[in-house]
Amino acid sequence: MSKILQRDHRSVRGTIQYTSKKPERMDEERGREYFMINVHSDGRRTCIAHCEIDDRPSVMRDITYSLDENWAPTDCFVRLTVADRFMGTGWFRFEDGFAECETSTSLEGRVTQRMETNGRLDTFQNHAIACDAWHLRLYDRSKGPGVQGIEQMLLSSPDHRGATGPMLFRIGLGIEYVGEEHIEVQAGSFDALHYRFVSSPGLPQEHPPYDMWCTNDEEFLFLKGEVMGYMQTAYELVELME
Repeated sequence: MSKILQRDHRSVRGTIQYTSKKPERMDEERGREYFMINVHSDGRRTCIAHCEIDDRPSVMRDITYSLDENWAPTDCFVRLTVADRFMGTGWFRFEDGFAECETSTSLEGRVTQRMETNGRLDTFQNHAIACDAWHLRLYDRSKGPGVQGIEQMLLSSPDHRGATGPMLFRIGLGIEYVGEEHIEVQAGSFDALHYRFVSSPGLPQEHPPYDMWCTNDEEFLFLKGEVMGYMQTAYELVELME
């Protein structure tokens, strides 16, 4: 008798806590993110995330972001609420030679965009923290330490909280590899890779350096992050379920 049930993918679910590092609010929870990552048998993967920022004006974001078997972006959905009011919703698609989106926002109305790319887009930033670590796959550690640049990166919003749009916005990204570490987070103990985002040319406001740790297993699972400067915030994986 043939089997009725079929489960070829694997899944992980987790929670990321956002905390303030400002002296007057040290370690105060300022938001949270619930995510699920599904990896299919052929290597394709999708992250579904619900993100909440409590700092006024509050931000709520829901995303569904997919990559192909080579970690190239294929499509993304973003829905955004700011100050508990609808801000915008949009669908993004990435193909060989171009990226496009169809969005509807409270400020711009209906928007259609298309941007040319040199081949497939390198990476897309939808502002879910769980997806931040996926950019790190583009760093070639075989070249040794130093800063490497990502030339083809698109965002759903140039705002550092992702609180505008959603619309396509083009930037670059400079990544520094710090090294291998073993770290403890609330979700457990992990062998980790430590990276730092050191530049983001094209942003309207310069982003402070962003230290980030991901799993050292080629899955690039986000473990923790710290941003100082004017942001003074931290992110930590506090729950992980497989």
